[in-house]
Amino acid sequence: MKALVVSCTLKKSPEPSNTEALAAVVAGRLAERGVAVEQVRAVDLDIAPGVVTDAGDGDQWPQVHDKLLESQILIIASPTWLGRPSSVAQRVLERMDAMLSETDEEGRPVAYNRVAGVVVTGNEDGAHHVISEISGALADIGYTVPGQAWTYWHLGPGPGPDYLQERRGRGWAHRTGRTMADNLCGVARALSSLPLNAAG
Repeated sequence: MKALVVSCTLKKSPEPSNTEALAAVVAGRLAERGVAVEQVRAVDLDIAPGVVTDAGDGDQWPQVHDKLLESQILIIASPTWLGRPSSVAQRVLERMDAMLSETDEEGRPVAYNRVAGVVVTGNEDGAHHVISEISGALADIGYTVPGQAWTYWHLGPGPGPDYLQERRGRGWAHRTGRTMADNLCGVARALSSLPLNAAG
């Protein structure tokens, strides 16, 4: 079984990312359960705007699309900015919109029988809003979003230290992240044994 973490941090490599650091906890748990995990930092790629699978002219989204189709588990990891998902997360979801018109060899939407979850960080609240926006979009595309398929970290209202600078709140975020990984893995295996059929 394979999992893909799409990091939607605004920071280009090799700058450390708070969001990736928390996503690594989830990825580690998945690895413990025998899942092969790969990560993509979307901001490092030239991803054109649009709602197509291939925008041409150097667009690097197709390589991410291929990884999505190779993975049974998807994790979208985003910081919170202005109480919303990052602009990078929005672009990723817009490009994933093209998957709505793609089907597998049995005529099912290509996102069917794949599971997805969300990781969020930020030093102010808004995490639940970001989780709901991303989870809703993933469900629209066809992913199954299990119960408690998310984790987040923030330190309450107002500006403050980042996840990598602050240990408070990490215990809860890590426990929730491990549960998230367990739920994603369990539902992905269930769908593998008893897949959803095409609508109609």
